Amino acid sequence: MTTEASATPVHFWFDPSCPWAWMTSRWVDEVSQHRELDVNWHVMSLAVLNEDKDVDDAYRAFFPRALRYTRLVAAVKELEGAGVVKPLYDALGARIHLDGSKDPDAVIPEALAELGLPAEYLKYADSDEFDEQMRASHFDGINRVGQDVGTPVIAVNDVAFFGPVISPTPKGDQAVALWDGVLAAASYDGFFELKRSRTRGPVFD
Repeated sequence: MTTEASATPVHFWFDPSCPWAWMTSRWVDEVSQHRELDVNWHVMSLAVLNEDKDVDDAYRAFFPRALRYTRLVAAVKELEGAGVVKPLYDALGARIHLDGSKDPDAVIPEALAELGLPAEYLKYADSDEFDEQMRASHFDGINRVGQDVGTPVIAVNDVAFFGPVISPTPKGDQAVALWDGVLAAASYDGFFELKRSRTRGPVFD
């Protein structure tokens, strides 16, 4: 049985709209079937991350939609507890990434209904009532890795990285081998960066 003492502590920050965070989160789920992990899920926001940056108009037009999802997750966490964050992320992400829906007014009610949550929670997607908590969660993650990164942010044994950015999500032995590599990198205090240009987009399966 997994115990708090034996499980590796993991913290994962995601924006529900980010396909790369979705890919990495599925990898963590896969690793969890083979290794003892104590994963805590936290929301971050691409809209907040880029609010003071010069980005192209098409990317900026995406932020209001993304912000609705992050606001919803932050609100539901405050109202229902941290245990609902991952199930809500799964329900949102399946519709956003696997089904390809770009309509929050369809995605959110369906996700809430799947989890048996009140339909009235939809209102929090357009409310700043829990923005303080959402932004605190965002900066808790991003301040661990610096500003020149994105989502996801993952912390293993309190050592945080941006990424890994992967496509497609590895399975079985490959997933565990990549996890062991992340653990090795996290074990060396002087490790900061390892990167190459992406040659493919997100491959969902």
